[in-house]
Amino acid sequence: MKSLFFYGTLRHVPLLSIVLGRPADLIEMRAASLADHAVHWADGQAFPMIVEGGDGAEGVVVSGLSDEDVARLNFYEGGFDYALKPVTVDTSVGAIATEVYFPEPGSWPQGELWSLEAWSERWGEMSCFAAREVMGYFGEKTAGEVADLFPMIRARATAKVNAKARNLAHSPSGFGAQDARVHRVKRPYVKYFALDEYDLTFRRYDGGQSEMVNRAVFLATDAMIVLPYDPVRDRVLLVEQFRPGPLARGDERPWQLEPIAGRVDAGETPEKTAHREAQEEAGIELRELHDVAHCYASPGCSTEYYDIYIGIADLPDGIDGVSGLESEAEDIRSYLFGFEDLMEMVDTMQAVNAPLVLAALWLARHRDRLRNAA
Repeated sequence: MKSLFFYGTLRHVPLLSIVLGRPADLIEMRAASLADHAVHWADGQAFPMIVEGGDGAEGVVVSGLSDEDVARLNFYEGGFDYALKPVTVDTSVGAIATEVYFPEPGSWPQGELWSLEAWSERWGEMSCFAAREVMGYFGEKTAGEVADLFPMIRARATAKVNAKARNLAHSPSGFGAQDARVHRVKRPYVKYFALDEYDLTFRRYDGGQSEMVNRAVFLATDAMIVLPYDPVRDRVLLVEQFRPGPLARGDERPWQLEPIAGRVDAGETPEKTAHREAQEEAGIELRELHDVAHCYASPGCSTEYYDIYIGIADLPDGIDGVSGLESEAEDIRSYLFGFEDLMEMVDTMQAVNAPLVLAALWLARHRDRLRNAA
């Protein structure tokens, strides 16, 4: 058995419990501090780092850790380029020789002093969801392989937080998640996206329970979609890019005309994503956002959830062109369309992107109001 000193996110007991794989009341811990050190944010990141120098790093010593516990902790921390180093910490029962996870030198630039309370409020729930997925790969993948998956793990975790925070869905039956029972979950595929297979039963409208059914669910993330509209010029901006979905379906036209769209990353609101993606995909500024819909794309088989907006923007001649991030292999062409041309595409079924059709129909209903306010 050994002990470890935790100064950062693993002081958050729900997260530590997930990583160790046992209830919090079975974890032995006491308050401790490491002299001549300090805990700072890793600049621009959602986690802290410990550095030499400072007024002392506050934390906890966790005792009674088995080889299995340490292996789980090494797996979790290894994805962040942290490694164990021996230290001596001060506790209420005297000095204790232990170990602590230090970042690899030069891994992250140093930010401001870190606060457990601030981190817990902003990142705690998402980190717990992410940790459940990470630790689900323990014994199956290396820490390095999980590190490659981590941006999408965090995005999927963010979607789970969003699902709890904002859900206005109307359900006349009153049935809820408690009326479905999951018996087994298997993940046959994970890379950028993931696929889960569920064995489950659910409540029937006659009061009974369904037979056991197997359902495959495509695990995507929350996606932001925004249609830029200039109410003065009465025109919209659409982007065109290659899409593998239509190609896989056998569509002869896999280059799709769409609104601006992007994944809602960890730490972002959909509104922040809208402004970021408008810059990345079209080089434009959005002045304000109007809610169109917040809805599932295909709830029968996918977790993907859409936050759809109309974005008020200045769209003069010549603002269209080619853009996109090279780091994401994006090659995106933007086009300007007058409102009547947009609605002609909708009416003649030339608009084959569902969020585009939905946003266009919302715009048709609210166009006069937006133009009068311009």
